[in-house]
Amino acid sequence: MSARYSLRDPKILRWVMDHPGRGTPYSIRQLADAIGLSHHALIGHLLTGERGECDVDTAHSIAEAVGVALLVIFAPSASPEKNDPTLDRSK
Repeated sequence: MSARYSLRDPKILRWVMDHPGRGTPYSIRQLADAIGLSHHALIGHLLTGERGECDVDTAHSIAEAVGVALLVIFAPSASPEKNDPTLDRSK
């Protein structure tokens, strides 16, 4: 299991997509393309609340694309174990 980041609020993500720190606004598909996702469903699911988290690399890529600090949009898991991929959870 890889580390995960939780979306703070879908409305914040939508706002920064509409008002990016640099460049022009992003549609769901444009943001997915900009961060190298093969499909746009993850972005759509984050915006609708169907999904509330994504992996750390994707969270960083989204924040970079829209030109804001990672912690504006995402929060690390409250559980340190959930964010530590080196821990053995099979016990």
